[in-house]
Amino acid sequence: MVSFSSLLLLACSTAAGVFASPIEVPNEAVNTTLVARDGTPSSTGNHDGWFYSWWTDNGGWAEYKNTAGGEYSVQWKDTGNFVGGKGWQTGSNRNINYAATFQPSGNAYLTVYGWTRNPLIEYYIVENYGTYNPGNGGSYRGTVQSDGATYNIYTAQRVNSPSIDGTQTFTQYWSVRQSKRSSGTVTTANHFNAWSRLGMNLGNHYYQVMATEGYQSSGSSWVTIWN
Repeated sequence: MVSFSSLLLLACSTAAGVFASPIEVPNEAVNTTLVARDGTPSSTGNHDGWFYSWWTDNGGWAEYKNTAGGEYSVQWKDTGNFVGGKGWQTGSNRNINYAATFQPSGNAYLTVYGWTRNPLIEYYIVENYGTYNPGNGGSYRGTVQSDGATYNIYTAQRVNSPSIDGTQTFTQYWSVRQSKRSSGTVTTANHFNAWSRLGMNLGNHYYQVMATEGYQSSGSSWVTIWN
């Protein structure tokens, strides 16, 4: 993406998972299955009625597959940084239903992931993670109660880093669930409203996906989302 995906960004100053310069998949290919491996160019597109995004820094090995409907899978081994997932081409205050089998060994995230413009913001609502808590590299701002749990809120700044608009300086917003889970409903409005109360304003929404991100780790993830 590049998202970076995690405050790893901060800790490791790597280009996060942002689709720095995504390739737009042509319309005639929108219903084909993407099998993306390290070496596959970063891309965004549509598959079986859903938007998808994929980004990798080509380190190690990772394979992302679009499968039926709102399903996708990722397997990775000794990877660099990658982010992939399915969702919506335009983010919003929606409730995101998901179920996943998330099995990381090392640093990885199962997260709602999105971007806004004006201001340029990269945001995460982290539902589960591996050995690294992404809040460790950010500035703690408070908490929000949502969907039966407490989430810690953080901000972080990325300086001259990859983004959806090329190399930019921008802010990341994070909500990190204290009690990890791999299925449920994410009420995004609760997080957006809590961020706003803390002066953390979003801009015009770009894409919003239920993503798997990995950084210098191994693992597997199978994810399904639905309306």
